[in-house]
Parts: sequence; C-alpha cells; structure tokens
Amino acid sequence: MTVPGRRSSTFSRLLRHGFTDPSAAERLLDLPELAALRDDPVLLDALGATADPDLALRGLVRLAEAQPETERGTFTTTLLSAKPFRDRLLGVLGASEALADHLVRHPKDWETLVTYEAVDLHPGVTEFEHGLAEATDPVALRVAYRRCLLGIAARDVCGTTDVAQTAAELADLATATLRAALALARAAEPADAAQCRLSVIAMGKCGGHELNYVSDVDVIFVGEPAEGADEAKALQAATRLASHLMRICSETTVEGTIWPVDANLRPEGRNGPLVRTLSSHLAYYQRWAKTWEFQALLKARPVAGDPELGSAYVDAVSPMVWQAAERENFVTDVQAMRRRVVDNIPVDRVDRELKLGPGGLRDVEFAVQLLQLVHGRSDATLHSGSTLDALAALAAGGYVGRADAAQLDEAYRFLRAMEHRIQLYRLRRTHLVPEGEEDLRRLGRSLGLRTDPVAALNKEWKRHASVVRRLHEKLFYRPLLDAVAQLAPGETRLSTKAAGQRLEALGYADPAAALRHLEALASGVSRKAAIQRTLLPVLLGWFADSADPDAGLLGFRRVSDALGKTPWYLRLLRDEGAAAENLARVLSAGRLAPDLLLRAPEAVAILGDPEGLKPRGRDHLEQEVLAAVGRADDAEQAVAAARGVRRRELFRTAAADLIDSYGTEDSPRTSDPGALVDRVGEAVTDLNAATIAGALRAAVRAEWGDELPTRFAVIGMGRFGGHELGYGSDADVLFVHEPREGVDEQEAARAAARVVTEMRRLLQVPTTDPPLLIDADLRPEGRSGPLVRTLASYGAYYRRWSLTWESQALLRAAPIAGDPDLGRRFIELIDPLRYPAEGLGEDAVREIRRLKARMESERLPRGADPTLHAKLGRGGLSDVEWTVQLLQMRHGWAEPGLRTTRTRAALFAAHAAGLIPTEEAQTLDEAWVLATRVRNAVMLVRGRPGDTFPSEPRELAAVGRYLGYAPGHVGEMVDDYRRSTRRARAVVDELFYGA
Repeated sequence: MTVPGRRSSTFSRLLRHGFTDPSAAERLLDLPELAALRDDPVLLDALGATADPDLALRGLVRLAEAQPETERGTFTTTLLSAKPFRDRLLGVLGASEALADHLVRHPKDWETLVTYEAVDLHPGVTEFEHGLAEATDPVALRVAYRRCLLGIAARDVCGTTDVAQTAAELADLATATLRAALALARAAEPADAAQCRLSVIAMGKCGGHELNYVSDVDVIFVGEPAEGADEAKALQAATRLASHLMRICSETTVEGTIWPVDANLRPEGRNGPLVRTLSSHLAYYQRWAKTWEFQALLKARPVAGDPELGSAYVDAVSPMVWQAAERENFVTDVQAMRRRVVDNIPVDRVDRELKLGPGGLRDVEFAVQLLQLVHGRSDATLHSGSTLDALAALAAGGYVGRADAAQLDEAYRFLRAMEHRIQLYRLRRTHLVPEGEEDLRRLGRSLGLRTDPVAALNKEWKRHASVVRRLHEKLFYRPLLDAVAQLAPGETRLSTKAAGQRLEALGYADPAAALRHLEALASGVSRKAAIQRTLLPVLLGWFADSADPDAGLLGFRRVSDALGKTPWYLRLLRDEGAAAENLARVLSAGRLAPDLLLRAPEAVAILGDPEGLKPRGRDHLEQEVLAAVGRADDAEQAVAAARGVRRRELFRTAAADLIDSYGTEDSPRTSDPGALVDRVGEAVTDLNAATIAGALRAAVRAEWGDELPTRFAVIGMGRFGGHELGYGSDADVLFVHEPREGVDEQEAARAAARVVTEMRRLLQVPTTDPPLLIDADLRPEGRSGPLVRTLASYGAYYRRWSLTWESQALLRAAPIAGDPDLGRRFIELIDPLRYPAEGLGEDAVREIRRLKARMESERLPRGADPTLHAKLGRGGLSDVEWTVQLLQMRHGWAEPGLRTTRTRAALFAAHAAGLIPTEEAQTLDEAWVLATRVRNAVMLVRGRPGDTFPSEPRELAAVGRYLGYAPGHVGEMVDDYRRSTRRARAVVDELFYGA
C-alpha cells in the first residue's frame, strides 16, 4: 500500500528508466492485458533502453490488446523469454508510432521479429523478394512492404546494422518492391507485357544504394520493342506498364502508400516521354543534356525489368558521365550548381533543414559527386553510386585528405542517422529537425544520447554540421596544397595532372600558374607556410566563386609577398573571420581594387575592422589631409601625402562596394543598388574634395605661406558638384578668386593663375598613386577663356554672354574647396541663371532640345552600340540627367526641392511636386542607377574607365557578378540593361522632347 503524499516505488523506478509521464505509465502497467508482464524485472529495463519509453509502453499495450485472446499468451511468453525479440519489438515501438500502427492493424506481424538466424541479420534483394512474393495486389504489397520495413527498423534501432547498412537494406527493399510492382502491372496487362522489353533504372539515393526510410524513389524507364513488335506500339505499351507500376507504389489505399515513384530525372523532365528507347536516351544525352544530368546519372543502376536492357543502358551512358568534366560549359555549370539552394528554403526553416541547409547532407553529397566527376574520368575506382564508398575511394586515391575524409564520413553518418530516426517516427518524408522538446528527446535518445538528450543532440548536430561546412569547401582545395607540399610518409599525393584537372574544373584558366602560386605560398616548414596552408583551402573556394579565380590567387600571392614578414597580416586573416573572405572577394573581382591595395598593401587591415569599410566623412578626410600637408617639407611631398590618403580611401570605397555587391557567407548582397551608387558617389566626391583642398593648401604654402593675396574657391561641376563621381571620373571644376583689400588686381590674378597651374601639376605628378585629373572646360569661353576669373568677371560674363547650356551646366555647381564665403557668394550669383524666374522660355527649351539631339548624333563614339552606351546611349545617364535638368530649370524657381545638384534628389523632388508620375520616376531612377553601376563596374573590373560593357568574356562575367547575375547569365544582364534603358528612353521622349 502506498502512503498518501508519498510516491510509489514503481513511480520512482519509471522515472529512473526514462519515462516522462510515470503516472500514465503506472496506469498502463496495471491494465489486464499486461498482467503477465508487469512483475517481470526485465520489462522496465527493456522499455528504458528504448528511444521513448512512454511511446514504447503505449505501443505495447495497443499491440497486446490487438492480439486474439487465444494468441495473447504466446505473445507475452515470447516477449518474456526471448531477449533479442523483446529488444527488437520494444525498440521499434519506442521509435516509430507508424510501425506501431501497422502492428496493431496486423497483430501477427510481430512474429517476423522473432527469428534471429544469420540470414536475418543482413537480408538482400532475394530475401526481400521472398518477403513480398505472396502480395497479389497493391494493398497486399503495402502490408508486405511494411512487414519487411519492420525488420529493417528493428535491426537499425537495436544497432545490429549501421546507418550505411540500413540505407542499403532500404534500397534493396525498394528494388524488390519495384520488381513486385512491375510483376503486378505485367499480370494486369499481359498483352502490353508481351509487346515490349522494359527496364527500370534506379537513380538518386535508391540508385546509390543509400535510401531513406521515406523518400521519393527516382527512376528512369528504358523500353524496346519485343521481337517482331512495332516500336511505336511497344513504347505505348511500355508507357502503360511504367505508369501502372508508378500508381501501384504511389497511390494511397486503406494501407496508405509505399512511396512516390519520381521519373522527373528522365530526359526533358516531366515534359519528356515517360519511356524512351535506349537510342533515344543516348541521342538526348549526346546533344542536349546539362552537367547536372550527368551528375544524376552517376547513381544510375538497373533494378527491375529486363536486365540485359538495363545493363546496356548503364554501359552506354557511363562513358558520358565520366567525360562530363571535359564539356565546354562544365565550369560554369559547376559554379551555378555550387550555389546553395538555401535561398529557396523559408527563413524560419533554414536552421532546422538537415538536408539542404548549410552544413547539411547535400553539401557532402555534392562535394563527393563533383570530385568523382573531375577525377573519375581517369580513375575507375571512383565509379561508385554510394556517397560513403565514393568518399573512401577518394581518400584512398589521395584526392581527399584522409583526416578530412574520416571527419566527413563521421559527420555524414550522424546526419543520415538523424534523418532516418526523424522519418521513422511517423514514416513521413521530412528533412526538418523537430522543434518540440518531446520529439527532440526521443531523437536524441534514439541516437544513444541518454544524459540530457536534447542538449546533447543539439550540440552534436551543430558540431557535425560545422565540420561539414568547414570541410565541404576544403575537400576540393586541401589536396591541391598537398600536391605541392611535403607529405608525411604513407600519405597519398594528388598528382600534378589531377591537381590541374581539379583547378580547371573549378574555373582556373591557368592551372599550372595556380599550382606555382600555391607552391610559393604554402611549401616549406615555416609558421607562415603553415598558416597559409590553413587559409588557402577556404580562400581558393572564394576565388573559384568569382569570375576570375586566377586573378584572385595571383593578387593574394602578391599581397602575401609584400606583407608576409609583417606579424599582423596572416594573423588578421586567420583570426578575423570576415577579413579573409573580404580580401578574397576584393582580389578576384577586377583590377582596380587589387591595384590600389598593392600600392600600399597595409590597407588590407581595413578589411578586418567592422567599421573599416564605412566611408569617412569630408570633414574627417580634410582634417587628415591638411595635417599631412602641414607636416610635409615641400609641396610635392605634401600632395603625395594627400594622394596617398586618396588612394587608401578609394580602396576603402571600392572594397565596400564590391563586398556589398557580392555579399559574403555571413551577410547577403545589398538589395538596394541605388544606396550603393549614392554611397560611392558621396565617398569619391568627399575624398576628391579633400585631396583638392590639400593640393590648394600645399600650392599656397609653397609660395605665399599662410595666405594667398586673393580669396580663392574651387567650385565642383558636373558629377563632382552633384556628389555623383564614379571611380574613373575626372574632377570638373571652376576656379574663382577675389583680390583681398589693398591687393592689385593684376597681382591677384597672377597669383590665382599660378595656384591653379601648380595644383593641376601636383595632382598629376607621376607616382604610384592614381592621378586626379582637373577639368576646367566648363568655364566661361571654354578652353579659350582664362582658367580662373574674379567673382565680378563671372558676373559680367553671365549677365552679357551666357548661353542656355552654360546655365544648365551651372545646375551642378557646388563649392568644394577654398574660401567658403567666396564659394557661397558664387552660388548666390548663379542661382538666378540656373533657376530663372518664371522658368525657361519656349525658345530656351527648344535650344536645349536641339543641343541634346545634336549631341546624340555627334558625340556617340563611332561603332558604339547606342543601346549599350551607359553615358550617351538610349535611356542612359545623359538622357535621364537632361530630362531632370530641364525640369529643374523650368520649375526650380517655384519648387525649392528642385534646387539641388544631385540627379536622384531632383528626380524625387519632381515626383513629389507632381511633375513626374510615380512609374515614370521609378523608370528613370532605375535606368540612371543601372547605367551608373555599369560604369563603376567597368572601372572596377578593367582598372580604366569605360561606358560600355566589356567584350572580353571574363571581364563581362565579372561585371555581371558585380551587378548580381549568377555565372552564365551575362546575356540576361545585357537584355535587362536594354529593357531598362528602352523604357527610360520612352519616358525621356515624352517628358524631354514632348513626344
């Protein structure tokens, strides 16, 4: 008798044995159906050893209740006396609610778990065919299938078979099931069966002999006419048989379904015929197949139907599989395939996705298959459909490091075991790790994690996923380093030929040069070489993800050669997670950023600082530049220091632009291209303004000390005044001065002219830093007029001689250096010109339109494609800017928002004022941003300015990557550009030309 308030000893024992609801368990144990079992001391031990003791006990009660009265004694006696049976049955009941349901519906099926002969330990296709032999209809086939599945699950949960053996048994059971289904289909349609030969080729995990508990079974059907039969009619008959086979396996009956049979890996997918002849298959693969289709064929295995036809199919396609790496588009396809399918996983699921998420099963499978395709053409030992067997063969052949292969093997087995146990519970197809505490506890215990199973499961899962994430890239690249390094005795080296093949497959155009770089970086026994060997496998993967891996690796070698002896460089790349990836992106994205970096490699430190990629403001830059100028001994040294700051800031701006445009593993690419354009324009404008301020200070100080005899200001024009400079833009300026009190005008003019000349000279002195070209051609009278004028002279000229185009040019004028008061008064002088009272007259509007039309016909370079010229082409920068500027000149007097030098700001103001409809404003903005980004991309990629897409394929691909297009999609990029600018031109015709 239990004392009130005190728990029974049974309750405590149940808790100790892992029950989470001991009260319910006590009630179940007291049921009459378990009367013969409740006092047996081994029952609780056996229940406690299961994944979920509560679930196992509930299943046991249901199964005992389902036994006929006359059979219940036999059942309980067997359960008590036969430990292997007890462990098997309770193990299944504690792991699978679905199989418990099956046992309750078919109470005698427990008997299949009693026998424990040697042949029962590892059954193959023959044994499973025997188990399915009595099924004469689809319902009976389902029952027999579940009965066989019961045995597989029992061996799995008891540890009799490991995860690979379980997956192989599941594939063998699928093979036997497909044969049985085909036999049923043939029996139902004997006339069709007589007309054709049909072979079923297993693909995917079934073909690879590594099936899950619940998975689509991927197949391809091959048909041929029987002797004397008409081919067309034979194929129709074969198609009916194949369709019937699929229905037998896939349809839901009173006994549920077996699994879907998926034939979508066939030529042309679901759009192609279900059954083809062998010659039709071969014609398709020879002419139309893509790389992923050959990757899929790697696992092809004949499993049912005509064995000779199946063997002929595999023999015919196999050589094509192993020659896929020699295909012209293999590298592009591989780069595209290596992009994760994570983007297609809902955000709330990505962290629970066992198959497709980062560090998931797909990462391992893809890496292994890719290495098989690259090296299997010259090594037949790699021709295996099984992931784990292929991984072992890759390690044995030296294609993968043994330690890496061992870690990956362990991680893959653990992740597959998780997948198996998740699916086994309800026999549902899922790759999501459950969220519920109860489900996680059962899953952890099923994997042998008995102490705090939920925490232990999460820890082990994250550890193995981390191993996969780390190794799945390294797998490709670490053996490349071993190929050029000294190895420990007994280690197998990747041959130079194999290393070259692998580099070529990963996109390296000059594998021999790449191997030389690797040898220079990673060979030797120094600490530096050891760190490089740690870094390079990951870096090589990031380089391969770019449009020009060779340039990335060469740039890395040059930076490493320059900084290799500095103690912080390699430590930065090793310890600062983002620094190495940022450097890889920057070095492989084009010429400009690496050229800037190599002129002063210590700027690489910027890439490791979380704040390092943010642009400095103008005040900060000007303060730094003027301080450097003040410390210099002479003007040339002073401006050299200023240009050094400019080069560093150009690198900072370009690096941030590239990293945000490409994205990294931790942060996706920036989705707002307009924000990138604005940031680049603002940053380059600020650093050029600070550099000019430094040059002005140096030129004045060299001859006049602290004060020039005339006030002096530099006015930014064009993109400079509009804060829209690109990487390759000149600095358009006007120079204005005003003699100080008591200074002779001639003396002031000479001083101002000498300052301008000296500034331009200093900013273009040949050095390692990029020059800053000053363009003053927008001044009154153009190149014929003086370089610098007084404020009064500007006033007199504009009052008397100014043309409409000059007023238009002044829309972008803004002071950028020199005397701020003089700059402000210059702006006050020109405001009435650029925003005329009551707006522009019709004559002036006609003049602007006539000038624009003439410019379109005369200034476009000979031979240039007008649909692709970013500046002067249809719907390009000029079209948008002239349209916006015409609105500013017509309405700026009345709309304060239009009085801005920035194109986008003026466009938004025009929309806010109701001058441009929303859709037209968006169209113009998108075209302007896109054209600006194309110009920036060309400069970043080629290292020199350009207004059209490059013709060289690698450069064009690099521009595409910068603009967000995946490898192989440059045609789409060009089409999108033409579409965007065509729409913009239609708006320009309406708003600017009044069409």
